Amino acid sequence: KVIKAALGVRIPVSEPSEYVGRYAGLLDLPPEINASALRLLKRATELELTHGKSPTGLAAAALYIAARQGNRHRTQRDIADISGVTEVTIRNRYKEMVSGMGLELD
Repeated sequence: KVIKAALGVRIPVSEPSEYVGRYAGLLDLPPEINASALRLLKRATELELTHGKSPTGLAAAALYIAARQGNRHRTQRDIADISGVTEVTIRNRYKEMVSGMGLELD
């Protein structure tokens, strides 16, 4: 932070969508699950559900939801292992997104 301030450098914040493709590939998920996760993230952003949240956690949760919707279930543990976020983070973002977007999952 000090170096950034001293140099007057602005580092852009990464977007959750930047992680979805990599995570989907590591989880061996098909392109339609990837596309669904990107749509979920876009909708979550529109509903302002992403403010102040870790982009990696949001990407992981979106993939978890998309995989469940597409009957390509992956466990929170599987997604946590490849994304570097905890299962608790995935679970919390999942609950926020499902609730905030009015999604119904079995």
